[in-house]
Amino acid sequence: MTTSIYLAHLNPVTNAHVKIINELKNLAELVKVMPVIFLKNGQEVNSKSFPFSYEVRKKMLESVFGNSISFSKNYTFQAPFSKYLPPLLSPRSWKLRNQILKGISGNYFTYTGDRTEGYMLRLYRLNPKVGIRKEVSAASVKNKLYDAVLSKDSNWKDHVPLQVIEIIEKNWDVVEKFAKMEDNTTRVAGMKFPRDGYWSK
Repeated sequence: MTTSIYLAHLNPVTNAHVKIINELKNLAELVKVMPVIFLKNGQEVNSKSFPFSYEVRKKMLESVFGNSISFSKNYTFQAPFSKYLPPLLSPRSWKLRNQILKGISGNYFTYTGDRTEGYMLRLYRLNPKVGIRKEVSAASVKNKLYDAVLSKDSNWKDHVPLQVIEIIEKNWDVVEKFAKMEDNTTRVAGMKFPRDGYWSK
């Protein structure tokens, strides 16, 4: 059996994500989606870049795919997140790599739409397949959500499945909360991390 591993932010789940997962279902017998999680003292850390919790993102995926794909919490970073850097040299980054593969047997590959990320996945021996980056990113859709809160023109619903629109609207308080906040996120070596928990446990 071949397993496709999809490591992604999925914040929120968009039409582009749905298209990618449907493509992966045609390439592998099992698609295992791993939404990224950041934990500090056992609690998930969310920010303007990562507003929706793992459970909300899982509901988004289940609303579209039901049980036709599987989910895993194995793509989880534990604070302090700085310990995962520098890539390849950090023992904790290799521990994460082994965590991602836990419970996966037979052939597998990971998916990315980013060539640089594909290069890193190859160095970690995660057998990447590099796809074509979709036109509309989750980050741009997220910004459109914040625009809607700030009374700016926004067509975010055009880029999200109907089932996911309903879930986002039920969690609109989350969108409102982060729309008015500073983006408490830091980018290091091409990766995004919440600042809360970057240095401390």
